[in-house]
Amino acid sequence: MARARPAKRILLVEGSDDEHFVQHFCKRCGIDESFSIVNKSGFPNLRSAIPVEVKAPGRRVVGILADADANVNGRWKEIVGELVGTGIKAQKPRRPTGTVIEGKPRVGIWLMPDNRTRGELEDFVRKLIPQGDPVWPLATRYIGAIPESDHKFQRHKTLKAEVHAWLAAQKRPGRMGPAVSSGALTTDGVPLASDFAKWLRDLFRR
Repeated sequence: MARARPAKRILLVEGSDDEHFVQHFCKRCGIDESFSIVNKSGFPNLRSAIPVEVKAPGRRVVGILADADANVNGRWKEIVGELVGTGIKAQKPRRPTGTVIEGKPRVGIWLMPDNRTRGELEDFVRKLIPQGDPVWPLATRYIGAIPESDHKFQRHKTLKAEVHAWLAAQKRPGRMGPAVSSGALTTDGVPLASDFAKWLRDLFRR
């Protein structure tokens, strides 16, 4: 049986939440999703896969979408370190609006939430909650009222808990991606959303 050819244009992501979010975000923003989203099930797997994916035969574009987590500079260095030896010269410093490195293949790097600060996908999603949303302060109050001794999450994951509490109170409770499609989360007039959309378009342009 012949082996399937590797996709020419791919976006590497850490998990299923990232995968679904990007799919819905592209549809919402009218971005031609002419690329494959590859879920690597965690940053360590994503990081180690970078050289392999960049060197894959026929590969034209490789996007790398990862959480900055607690150390945005450290995460950037980890990713750039994996590009060493592939022939791709990463730009320094990283670009606040997302980095696109021209070459063969073209490589793009976006660190959630905004390429500048610590955080993850939920920090990005927080920016998409409409201003004046009546549920958001209730969600933060609910999480804040939980005694620290009863926390099932780490202190630095408080915002993540608040976002998911907010999602649970929507007309269609669920994941972050569908909340974009339903309009519960908005991309209109949000500079960060515009930057991310532009990065995707620039990276995966024909």
